[in-house]
Amino acid sequence: MPATRGETAPGFEAVRETFEAHLAGEPEAGAAVAAYLHGRKVVDLWGGVADPATGRPWERDTLQVVFSTTKGVTAACAHLLAERGELDLDAPVAAYWPEFAANGKDRVPVRWLLTHQAGLPAIDRPISPAQALAWEPMVTALAAQRPLWEPGTDHGYHAHTYGWLVGEVVRRVSGRSLGTYLAQEIAAPLGLDLWIGLPAAELPRVSRLVTDPGDPGALTGIDPDALPEPARELLRAYTDPTSLTMRAMTVVTPLLDHDDPREQVAELPATNGVCTARALARFYAALIGEVDGRRVLAPGTLAAATAEQVSGVDRVLRTPVRIGTGFGLPTPDAFWYSPTAFGFPGYGGSIGFADPASGLAFAYVTNHLKPNTPDPRAAALLHAVRSALAPSPR
Repeated sequence: MPATRGETAPGFEAVRETFEAHLAGEPEAGAAVAAYLHGRKVVDLWGGVADPATGRPWERDTLQVVFSTTKGVTAACAHLLAERGELDLDAPVAAYWPEFAANGKDRVPVRWLLTHQAGLPAIDRPISPAQALAWEPMVTALAAQRPLWEPGTDHGYHAHTYGWLVGEVVRRVSGRSLGTYLAQEIAAPLGLDLWIGLPAAELPRVSRLVTDPGDPGALTGIDPDALPEPARELLRAYTDPTSLTMRAMTVVTPLLDHDDPREQVAELPATNGVCTARALARFYAALIGEVDGRRVLAPGTLAAATAEQVSGVDRVLRTPVRIGTGFGLPTPDAFWYSPTAFGFPGYGGSIGFADPASGLAFAYVTNHLKPNTPDPRAAALLHAVRSALAPSPR
């Protein structure tokens, strides 16, 4: 297995030890971790295998698909437009996207797209991968879709549709696709290896995904009637293909394959962000303060964006959540919890977040996808980083 490479600032040596132990336990996979403190990089490590089929090692510039961690980046694009006076988050979506007014959605504000309150986590008409990647068929379907609950009365994770909904508003307002807006207004000024819609020339840098095989029959083999509530309801939500949960998770049929280069070069602003851990941590550092003289959002904009909007049991996920305006807020049992933390975890283990109170911005990316929630790998690394921040006992 390729050795761990990179650097840590004095006092953060334990992060390297933790990272090396993590990679030693996953010889066929790779990962990277990075952290900034008050705008200064203090951790930048990478190692392992980027492609198990060829043995290609994980290099300094290896890129990783980060799944739903993408959502925080998408949210920042909307907030930057709002900060510049081009987008009113409390205006109706239909003011920017007239077709969206269909089926009683004329009063749905842009904010509810960001807070998962629009009632549009799934669609009634089937959408193929080719249609999803083409963009227009999906936004046309969403514009025509009836809400699955009265908008604003409840919240449910728009796992996939979030990207097309917010992305189309950004496109209508700015005249640019969300990926183009991100590249020009955020990534380029900060020098970030961070894309939604990867340039084809960058494809050789992307890692190949490694997925645990799991047991596809494990859940279906359980007798729901033998379980107490609410476990019975939760099991049905994740096994019944007609449930809202499963419909939201399978909007595109067959499922999208984020290991496919055709999907990596397309724009899926809910799930297919591609970046290095270094870029993701730098992005979050520039949200909470200046990095090399630049920041993404003004302090007032960020405070409003990360203020809790809704909380409680999510209608789709069936678990308690806290939601800002586009950014995820950790619940007290989350390994990345702080009262002021915000960010977004992604399927399989990746995460990016920042904590204004401590000045910490943290990112972990990996090509070894695991269903564990919380992910013990990121949790151990974050613990090592936070331990380095703790004052030494006297």
